[in-house]
Amino acid sequence: MKKEILIAVVDGQGGGIGKAIVARLKSEVLGVHVRALGTNSAATGNMLKAGAQDGATGENAIVHNARKADIIMGVLAILMPDSLLGELTPKMAEAIGSSEARKILIPVDRCNIRIPFAENYTIQQFVDSSVELAKRYCAELQA
Repeated sequence: MKKEILIAVVDGQGGGIGKAIVARLKSEVLGVHVRALGTNSAATGNMLKAGAQDGATGENAIVHNARKADIIMGVLAILMPDSLLGELTPKMAEAIGSSEARKILIPVDRCNIRIPFAENYTIQQFVDSSVELAKRYCAELQA
C-alpha cells in the first residue's frame, strides 16, 4: 500500500492565498492529504473552510509538520524570518527551508523579493501553476 502524500500549505495574515491553493488542490489533486498550517487561527480557519483535511496553528505546529510533509506550499516569504508582517518566526523559516519536502512557492510583491520572469503574473496564475507542479510531483511519488 502506498503512503498517502502530505501537502502542507503554510499561510499567515488572512490566509487568502493559502485558501486558494487548498481549494485548487482539493479539486485537482486526488489521493493526497492537505494540511493547513497557519501562523494565526484566521489563516488556518480559512484554509480549513477551503477543504483542508486538518490544520494547526503557530510556530510549533509549523516546525513539527514541516518535518512530516512531502510537499510544502505557500508564498516565497515563508522562507524568510520575520516575514508576513512578523508572523513567520525565524524557527518557522528555518524548519520550512531545511525540510526534505519539495517546496512549491509563490512570489508576492510584499516580501520584497523580485523574480524577474514572474513580474507579469497574477496571484491566480501563480496558484494555478503551483497546483500543476504539485499534481506532477504527486504523480511521480505515486508511480
